[in-house]
Amino acid sequence: MTTRATEAAGVTRAWDADEALERLYAAHWRRLVRLSVLLVRDTGTAEEVVQDAFVAVHARWNRLRDPDKALAYLRQSVVNRSRSVLRHRGVVARTAGRQALRPGVEDEPGAVSDRRAAVLDALRALPRRQREVLALRHYLDLSEAEIARTLGISTGSVKSHASRGTATLRGLLAAHLEGDL
Repeated sequence: MTTRATEAAGVTRAWDADEALERLYAAHWRRLVRLSVLLVRDTGTAEEVVQDAFVAVHARWNRLRDPDKALAYLRQSVVNRSRSVLRHRGVVARTAGRQALRPGVEDEPGAVSDRRAAVLDALRALPRRQREVLALRHYLDLSEAEIARTLGISTGSVKSHASRGTATLRGLLAAHLEGDL
């Protein structure tokens, strides 16, 4: 292949990556941000996490084995980067001798219903893995196999975490409703 042909192929390949990521961004950015918000509990941080994930995918586009799986890679990247944010908050909290800031639901723009706030509070009370599984299942409507691939766990673990998380959420929400009566 001549240098000119190589350059042309590189331009085409770069264009394909740009175009593909623009389409992924337009179609999935909002849902990926919401997924990250459920994990990191902060809209601004979630937007940064998702933006960083898109930048990373763009930088590695030529190394993707199957570009059709770019959305799955993005989801996994968002979950992993959200975990990193939470780990960093833990380190900061331990180092500073105080708890990391946890923005509440009231920090979100617009009016948020009391019911939604109760669900989000209950979701935050779950262990990390249960929270991740439930967010991927109920928010992104992923199958157990897709959740397992995204989180790097078995489908049996997905079922177990989903079952335990759902039971805990029911209990927490029932206690919240009894408290309001």
